[in-house]
Amino acid sequence: MLVTGGSRGIGAAVARAAAIAGWGVCLTYTDDAAAAATVVGEIEAAGGVATTVRVDVAVEADVLGAFAAAEAMGPVTALVANAGIAASKARVDELTVQRVERILAVNVLGTIICCREAVRRFSTRHGGRGGSIVLISSAASRLGGSNEYVDYAASKGAVDTLGLGLAKEVATEGVRVNVVRPGVIDTEIHARGGQPDRIEQMLPVLPMGRAGTAGEVADAVVWLLGDEASYCTGSILDVAGGR
Repeated sequence: MLVTGGSRGIGAAVARAAAIAGWGVCLTYTDDAAAAATVVGEIEAAGGVATTVRVDVAVEADVLGAFAAAEAMGPVTALVANAGIAASKARVDELTVQRVERILAVNVLGTIICCREAVRRFSTRHGGRGGSIVLISSAASRLGGSNEYVDYAASKGAVDTLGLGLAKEVATEGVRVNVVRPGVIDTEIHARGGQPDRIEQMLPVLPMGRAGTAGEVADAVVWLLGDEASYCTGSILDVAGGR
């Protein structure tokens, strides 16, 4: 399995859960090699198999390198396209071209490139043995992200559409494609976006009265990847606590 953005947060939780389920995991990171190495160490200590590679998913050559690193472990049959970025809180009339271009490059272009390479390997049309793809979107894609990050929400709306369209495109080729949309999840992404207290601020509008955990999202992802979800493709699964 290739997990992009696997050094922390949801990606790291997916890598750990997948390893427990028996997958060999290649996880990517962009700038925190120590965090990625920690995740690999945890997996190996638990008896699993994992490796890591530095990747900017917006760079085609990096994505090709990620698949090569994963293939060095054995045939790749699963992709979790988790790598994504958000920026600091801003209205649309405050956005810069540079900010939007980078968000779209990572969240949309990067995800499309990863899916392209996965299909080239998984699809029976290309001689593959089949496989499963899960795209990590966000509940922001249907909520809009107003007054915070409409650009990020828009990029995740594109991820939703990619998942739906690609699933139909490869449905007869042994490849399943599904989307998971996390809601407010307790990870460091809020602090990185300049809102370390965002979860506390959001509690009044969370139906379950709490944020979700990365592990809860990871469990949904691993289920969709496995044979238990064999008739699920083109599905969008909200893991958002009812919001």
